[in-house]
Amino acid sequence: MIALIVVLAVAAVSCGAWAASTTLESRSGTRRSLRAMDDYQVADVREQEMLESIGARILAPFTRGLVDLTRRVTPVGYSENVKRKIVLAGNPPGYEVDRFMILKVLGFASGLVWIALAATFFSGNRLFAILLVLFAWGVCFFGPDVILDGRIARRRDEIERRLPDTLDLLVISVEAGLGFEQALERTAAAVPGPLSEESRRMLQETRMGASRADALRALDERTQVDDLGTFILAMLQADAFGVSISRILRSQADEIRIRRRQAAQEKSQKAPIKMLFPLAVCIFPAVFVVVLLPAVLQIFKVF
Repeated sequence: MIALIVVLAVAAVSCGAWAASTTLESRSGTRRSLRAMDDYQVADVREQEMLESIGARILAPFTRGLVDLTRRVTPVGYSENVKRKIVLAGNPPGYEVDRFMILKVLGFASGLVWIALAATFFSGNRLFAILLVLFAWGVCFFGPDVILDGRIARRRDEIERRLPDTLDLLVISVEAGLGFEQALERTAAAVPGPLSEESRRMLQETRMGASRADALRALDERTQVDDLGTFILAMLQADAFGVSISRILRSQADEIRIRRRQAAQEKSQKAPIKMLFPLAVCIFPAVFVVVLLPAVLQIFKVF
């Protein structure tokens, strides 16, 4: 009971500190905006540091220490893999490599907390305590990876779903007389989603001096979608051999439509097999109980 009170008190203090830091941070942001509007110039380093929120000033040394610790204990190449996954997820806000690695280290160190809590509250049932510790530690340690992989999968599904419509609009625009870049820009404005965002980024790269082939290869590296990779490969071949872009777009749109229809048929054929487990585990026992139980009870009454 004492341990529970301590845990609740720590949680209440943490929530209060977070609320206070959030409030002070908003006030600090308002103060910075007003000073920027008045052309206020900060001449003192201490005054410049005081413009930051109290939460940032308190947590900054701790955060820097955690970042240094994570860089020392992280295996070689793991941070690059995390960075690549964040790019595949579309660089969502709040997903930075250092923050992700800090969450992984804290999740690994949380095992000590879960062991202490399990030993305090579930000391009488060791098996349940061990299972609880393993489950909680696994959620804390592997949770960031699972969430990031889920964002990558959803983004890829959204790109695959939007790709046929995007190619159809590209075909119509190119056959109407627009160039590929102008048609892609109009299509990105008409079809929202991650594919349009990547298309606009590709156009920005070409305007900054990159070739179309390099921009298309970078688009393939940022998405890693099979259908889009096939389309990009066809476009690269069209540029290399001088094939008409409208003809390539038309053939690719038809092919991707056929491939999408085949994928839908494949999923529909897999549905009966996937239904066997819930039928055998959830539905069949209930049906047997409803149908056979009265007969079994009647047999017991007779004998």
